[in-house]
Amino acid sequence: MKILVSGGAGFIGSQIVDAYLQEGHKVVVIDDLSRGKKENLAKGVKFYQIDICQQKKLNKILEKEKPEIINHHAAQIELRKSVSHPQLDAKINILGSINLLESAVKIHAKKFIFASTGGALYGEQKKFPADETHPIQPLSPYGIAKRAVELYLYYYYQVHNLEYVSLRYSNVYGPRQDPYGEAGVVAIFCEKLWSGASPIINGSGEQTRDFVYVQDVVEANVLALKKGVIGEFNIGTGKESSVNQIYKILSQIIGSKITPQYGPQKKGEQMRSVLDPALAEKTLGWKPKISLEEGLKLTAEFFKPKS
Repeated sequence: MKILVSGGAGFIGSQIVDAYLQEGHKVVVIDDLSRGKKENLAKGVKFYQIDICQQKKLNKILEKEKPEIINHHAAQIELRKSVSHPQLDAKINILGSINLLESAVKIHAKKFIFASTGGALYGEQKKFPADETHPIQPLSPYGIAKRAVELYLYYYYQVHNLEYVSLRYSNVYGPRQDPYGEAGVVAIFCEKLWSGASPIINGSGEQTRDFVYVQDVVEANVLALKKGVIGEFNIGTGKESSVNQIYKILSQIIGSKITPQYGPQKKGEQMRSVLDPALAEKTLGWKPKISLEEGLKLTAEFFKPKS
């Protein structure tokens, strides 16, 4: 099949591109390179540098390439930026997604795979882990935007027969993650610890997240290609770990004795977050394979300075 991956030069998207190529699919990538890097792309991949808010250019690319599947990972990914700039977040994450959906309908694409969120969607959880029936009460414009796109996906499926899968990620970490943004605590810790600097932990560090390794997430995107699989699915491990625990494990792996600094808790971030992946296992045949310790070792090794 021919698959278009938006945000395909980014942390998660580029590794999905690699997996699709390995499966024998033809892949086209669009990315504005605001966060993605061209060096993440495999040689020979057709690439267009474009902002998903540019509707006319999007239409031209999709009409030319005519992908059967669209995998949508292009996004404004910083939760805190969504709190301070909700209009910008909505422009990129809602309107940009609608642009891509409209283009998909015009070329009669068969399926739309969307990178959604679990933690930011459910807000302060009432049960642990949260399954897909958990009340949706996002505490940030980022979470609101992801839910809005899910509702649009349902609309386009019902009205235009565009099949969709929304993958509600927990906290994804691993190689190629950006250690210089605000998202991605594992990458930030790795970069700081290897350089001998003291990281800042927001709040007490006792806030928990469900950390899922990027290659497990990639596998979910491969399984989501299955015809007839439609709906929203949690992609997480079902296990919660505190930020302090992550810091302790990484310090041991790297061999650092640096003490972290603690700053104020950020608005829009919940205290506990952990997802139940049972539906993904039942419907997609997906479950996480990489343990937290193994994933952190692989990630730390990736960020280790080259001597």
